[in-house]
Amino acid sequence: MQELPNIFLIGPMGAGKSTIGRLLAAELSRSFFDSDHAIQDRCGADIPWIFDVEGEPGFRLRESHMIDELTQLPNVVVATGGGAVLREENRRALRERGTVVYLLTTVDQQLKRTAKDRNRPLLQCDNREQVLNDMFATRDPLYRATSDITVRTDRRSPRAVVNEILRRVHRIVDPLEAARAQSKKVSQ
Repeated sequence: MQELPNIFLIGPMGAGKSTIGRLLAAELSRSFFDSDHAIQDRCGADIPWIFDVEGEPGFRLRESHMIDELTQLPNVVVATGGGAVLREENRRALRERGTVVYLLTTVDQQLKRTAKDRNRPLLQCDNREQVLNDMFATRDPLYRATSDITVRTDRRSPRAVVNEILRRVHRIVDPLEAARAQSKKVSQ
């Protein structure tokens, strides 16, 4: 069986990238990195502070440097920030250095999952639903163009999502092995 490539999770805020990424990394005995947390650790400041001081362009530059760094590490699972796909250099690094999984969720689910979160600068506004709809319209085509696999996360347990990701990544890496495993399962 071939070794699995690095796995990079992309998708909107509230899709479950960090939760699913941690579980996936544990399942694969790999290191897990959340690019937003890595930026905060490196800067010694939280994301809202970076947005306040440097604006979104300053944050996106830091994000690009971090994604470049993290995607070059061996045997990792990386959860990216929701806007990571906005820059071409990020999309290229993700596509070229591993398998990219788009965790797709609805705006309704995002609203529920981010309702009490004050650590998301782009959602500190009056009409969060409109902001999320606008971001989805802009970013969904970029997520789809960047990803190898799309997995829905709405109303599914993180464990079920992880199992689907593993099945689908195995199919990409070694289609014959995946087919043999499936036929073995069916014959039992």
